[in-house]
Amino acid sequence: MLELGYIVLFIILFSAILWNLYKAYLSNNISKEESKKRLIGVAFIFGAWVLLQVSIVSTGFYENTSLPPRIVLFIILPLFIFTGVFLYRNRKNRILNSIPIHIPIFYQTFRAGIELLFYFTFQRGFLPVEVTFEGVNYDVLFGISALVAGVYALRKNASTKWLIAWNILGIGVVGFAAFTFITCFYFPWIWGNPEFSFEFLQFPFILLPAFFMPSAIFVHLLSIFQLSR
Repeated sequence: MLELGYIVLFIILFSAILWNLYKAYLSNNISKEESKKRLIGVAFIFGAWVLLQVSIVSTGFYENTSLPPRIVLFIILPLFIFTGVFLYRNRKNRILNSIPIHIPIFYQTFRAGIELLFYFTFQRGFLPVEVTFEGVNYDVLFGISALVAGVYALRKNASTKWLIAWNILGIGVVGFAAFTFITCFYFPWIWGNPEFSFEFLQFPFILLPAFFMPSAIFVHLLSIFQLSR
């Protein structure tokens, strides 16, 4: 059931991304046929990336704790580079900017759900308590705040400065959560040598660095670009 929770959350988020992208295509007078072709292309890229990581995970490649950290080099860093280059080059893209500003903000509510999954994963013995809300990971609170911020963004007179500040804070919270995970795995002495099971480096848990965390950063930056315009 725990593994199913990660998979279901991934499917929900991936479906939400495709659906809102589809609506953005249609709102820009792109035909349904062309919109579907573009969505198939996006889905193919997503699927290829996930399958690539699943195949790498099956070899035990990421279970090596020597430096430099392999998860950072081969998962997180490439996705961050893609995010920065893609969003900067498309910062004035009419498709992305036609997505209502409240959608990227509401998207961040998933972080409350992923934190619950972390807690259950900790109870299963796969994660140390430090990366849960019983430790030092308070991302669940930010996920709850996304509901408030999303409702606020629906107001006609919503302050873009406040929403941009909220997004920047969200990036900081994700960064600290990522720092906690990485240090627990590669530098456990920082936290008193907590136990970290290699089971968490299997599918579907690998979706955390391969999708969940990078998507939060991507959507935060997308929201900032939108609000800045």
